[in-house]
Amino acid sequence: MARYFPIQKTTMVKKEAVQRKWYVVDASGKVLGRLASQIAKILMGKHKPNYTPHVDMGDYVVVVNADKVVLTGKKWKQKVYYWHSGYPGGLKSMTAEQMLQKHPERLVWLAVRRMLPKTALGRKMLKRLKVYASPTHPHEAQKPEPISL
Repeated sequence: MARYFPIQKTTMVKKEAVQRKWYVVDASGKVLGRLASQIAKILMGKHKPNYTPHVDMGDYVVVVNADKVVLTGKKWKQKVYYWHSGYPGGLKSMTAEQMLQKHPERLVWLAVRRMLPKTALGRKMLKRLKVYASPTHPHEAQKPEPISL
């Protein structure tokens, strides 16, 4: 005798039905990795109950006070960021401490970027991340909601 299981429909959100919100996050005193993972979750849309993996349904995130982010342990001196110029012998490097002094926004941006999918969809999600070293930002017209992570 066969058992009957009712079929449950899985809802798939269409990209036209996505409603985006704006959030502002204060990074002062927050640990970089923990902050970045929460921001990545919001950019992907995983905080929404109708999350659909193949649809770009995340929200906008404005990060302020990126220069006051915290790293634990000895990471300020030991964590090294590498990139290549494209020329022979062109490997460049910078410690997290140097990065904070020169480009404080890039610390947060790189941490979030590396937690997003490495696809065209991930690059699209990253465009909705706005990072500022100061407590002010030019997105007041969008009325971003403050969110504590």
